[in-house]
Amino acid sequence: MHNYKPSDLGLPDGSCYIIGEVAQAHDGSLGLAHAYIDAIADAGANAVKFQTHIAKAESTLEEPWRIKFSPQDESRYDYWKRMEFTAEQWAELAKHSRGRGLDFLSSPFSVEAAMILEKIGVKQWKIGSGEIYNPVLLEYLLDTKIPLLLSSGMSSISDLDNVINQVVKKSIPFGIFQCSSSYPTPPELWGLEILSGLRERYRCPVGLSDHSGYIYAGLAATALGADFIEAHVTFDKRMFGPDVSSSVTISELKQLVNGSKAIRTSLNNKKDKDLLVSSTKGLKKTFGRSLALVSDLPPGAKLSKKDLTLKKPGTGIVYGDINKVIGRSLKAGKNANKLLTWDDLE
Repeated sequence: MHNYKPSDLGLPDGSCYIIGEVAQAHDGSLGLAHAYIDAIADAGANAVKFQTHIAKAESTLEEPWRIKFSPQDESRYDYWKRMEFTAEQWAELAKHSRGRGLDFLSSPFSVEAAMILEKIGVKQWKIGSGEIYNPVLLEYLLDTKIPLLLSSGMSSISDLDNVINQVVKKSIPFGIFQCSSSYPTPPELWGLEILSGLRERYRCPVGLSDHSGYIYAGLAATALGADFIEAHVTFDKRMFGPDVSSSVTISELKQLVNGSKAIRTSLNNKKDKDLLVSSTKGLKKTFGRSLALVSDLPPGAKLSKKDLTLKKPGTGIVYGDINKVIGRSLKAGKNANKLLTWDDLE
């Protein structure tokens, strides 16, 4: 029976793996695609992810616009055509990514696209939500035996069961992204509460493919133990493209990376309350209080409870010893701005 860990998928155990998703943010510009690689590397992410589209292999002229956003493309097919890079250009993008210390990922949307990526070499297949329902592509990807990262944005549990049963039969390590195919995704559709259920049901690493346009969902998912986070990126919220409203800026991606690291460090260093408090033991004296006089008193004054109060720091007589002080007399005059000591008492 499988019980996959992130390392079984080629991912680090014990940390949250951050993927900067370029998708179509390059708008068909090879130079812009390379610029995104540098920006994502500078932000400290673990991987950069693209989408490999070949219009002729995945679409027809009848494919409708989901949202008509492009004034320069007559059809959705034309848009996919404009998003294409050659096999050689994809190889250069992968080389650039690896040279910057990033894992290179790209979701294939056809067998032809998968063949290009397989030749380049990928550590994992990232399968988009809609491609789970493409048996021709899925069969090809399963035959490669490369670990899978599955997006579940359009999938019911029965849909996931069907796909994952196929994956399990092939003994291929896999992980699942909780995601919503609503762009941008409102908080009520983030599905953070689903993460633990996916991990328990499928015994695999889980993460969040975030389309919210903010870093909050990713940070919350990290706190809930997510193994990987994928976030769409853009250079500026005013840029052109269908995913801009669902994307974070590069500076926000850096915040997500740093925040996730800090959260995961906290989760990985489990301590009980007493052990946590022991690290600040010295502060109890600094911020604590000790017995002192309410006002200045002369020599021989017999102390009553009304003469005593507590003042900082906590280095003197503790309140628990107050009954050992009440009824005793001062050897000499005592200033109220000084802590009371045992040597002050008869």
